Amino acid sequence: MAQQAYVTETADDGSGPERRAARLRRLFGERLRDSGVWRRGIVLAALAVLLALVMALHSRIPNAIGNLGSLIETFLPWFGLAVPVLLALGLFRRSATAVIAAVLPAVVWLNLFGGLITGKSGTGGDLTIATHNVNADNPDPSGTARDVAASGADVIALEELTTDAVPVYEEALAATYKYHAVEGTVGLWSKYPLSEVAPVGIKLGWTRAMRATVTAPAGQVAVYVAHLPSVRVKLEAGFTARQRDKSADALGEAISDEKLERVVLLGDLNGTMNDRALNAVTAQMRSTQGAAGDGFGFSWPASFPMARIDQILVRGVEPVSSWTLPETGSDHLPVAARVDLATGS
Repeated sequence: MAQQAYVTETADDGSGPERRAARLRRLFGERLRDSGVWRRGIVLAALAVLLALVMALHSRIPNAIGNLGSLIETFLPWFGLAVPVLLALGLFRRSATAVIAAVLPAVVWLNLFGGLITGKSGTGGDLTIATHNVNADNPDPSGTARDVAASGADVIALEELTTDAVPVYEEALAATYKYHAVEGTVGLWSKYPLSEVAPVGIKLGWTRAMRATVTAPAGQVAVYVAHLPSVRVKLEAGFTARQRDKSADALGEAISDEKLERVVLLGDLNGTMNDRALNAVTAQMRSTQGAAGDGFGFSWPASFPMARIDQILVRGVEPVSSWTLPETGSDHLPVAARVDLATGS
């Protein structure tokens, strides 16, 4: 006699993966069909579009009122922090409109700064250079000099030197750097011979810029050191930078007249590469941080760096790597770069 087969069926409680996926699809579809998911968050969506427009069209924002355009460009990378905030608020409001709109400024930000968040540092190079605004009120100039020299730089530029501090820096750096020159409040220390040293006029009443020819093993390079005037943010006047802008134009004119093919600019420009007020300089030179750095390389203020205003710019020279150095007694971080003179010419 044949045995009867019994088949036991497990009751479907709706907890299987296929059932859960189906429920999620239904729920998602219902919410998208809900007109409220599109109507909610209109203000958030408008803010996202405005943010995208500000970042994409920053160069069109006029400087006529308080140098607003330059102020925005100085801190432009930080505008990206608003994107996750808008996205989170859109999700909280359960607004498809706001969430989709938040993608727009994210795309704009990545287009502007995505290249800076990827590592581009390489190896090699034949000249290491560094620059540091040492701060006139630095409590330990000797220690600051040793810290910067520890970077292994072949050429060091220092800005905001005071008359009393210059001998201290000279003594601290003498063992490593055989050649040096000081013009006004800026100076240059080098392991290689310096020649044709001269101040550079940048429309100020005192010297804050200089030029020298450095004869390195790979060839001669014109090195400019500059400390452009400071800018201020005032409620009644906005971003006051008129003197800085005039000095930047004068510096750009001096560099454009340079006869040597290889040119390096070291210094505190009191402005970022995005600031259109520095176009006279930045239009003819490359940033080592942008070309060969890892990240944004913010240098000021040292306690919480928010902007890259200390620059190493080059022309006719190939950047290999760029980085910031540890904090010293200054309110700025030193910045350094490795360049290749041979392949850059």
